[in-house]
Amino acid sequence: MKKFTEQRVLIGRAVIGLIGMLFLIAGIFQGEFHTTWSKAVRICLECIGIG
Repeated sequence: MKKFTEQRVLIGRAVIGLIGMLFLIAGIFQGEFHTTWSKAVRICLECIGIG
């Protein structure tokens, strides 16, 4: 019975990982990567005191 539970956990992790990758790819195609990256750079530069 323990092996069955371990298999279900592995399958669940794989499914969640695939869903995460699909959302990541969808965000990249919508241009959200650029938006998030530019905000992160601005925040980082403000913390350092350059911007």
